[in-house]
Amino acid sequence: MKPKLWGPLAPLTLGMAVIAFGLDQLHKYWMLEVYDIAGRAPVRITKFLDLVMVWNTGVSYGLFSTHVQQWLVALSVGIAILLWIWACGVRGALAAAALGLVIGGALGNAADRLTRGAVADFFLFHYQQFNWYVFNVADVAIVVGVGLLMYESFVTGERGKRRGKA
Repeated sequence: MKPKLWGPLAPLTLGMAVIAFGLDQLHKYWMLEVYDIAGRAPVRITKFLDLVMVWNTGVSYGLFSTHVQQWLVALSVGIAILLWIWACGVRGALAAAALGLVIGGALGNAADRLTRGAVADFFLFHYQQFNWYVFNVADVAIVVGVGLLMYESFVTGERGKRRGKA
């Protein structure tokens, strides 16, 4: 069976991917070039949130750090292609939008790897001695997208299955 490369909800997926990618790249440009976070960091926003400057050469949360960024770019593009094929076959708007967020976030971080050699991360949540991983807008898009996919799968999907059996 040949994979579909366009579907009825593909414009929604594409739109969400463009929005996530655009917001991520715009925020990174502003933080690096306009605000000059590298020269100001850390900047306390609240008692539990700081703006910092971290260059991530690994995958999620800096795991598997490597200087061979091309492999991570290729992996990100490959995953984005697979997610696109999945998105072209989904029937629900929530899943299509969620997949778009994940695709846009993945490509936003891949663009950093291509243009900067590493991913720029800025947000640090902390409480007393606990520090969460530093992250960026692309990471937020990916986490929100995965969360929406889980919601759609477990909540909306189960409701749909029950309705079909009644």
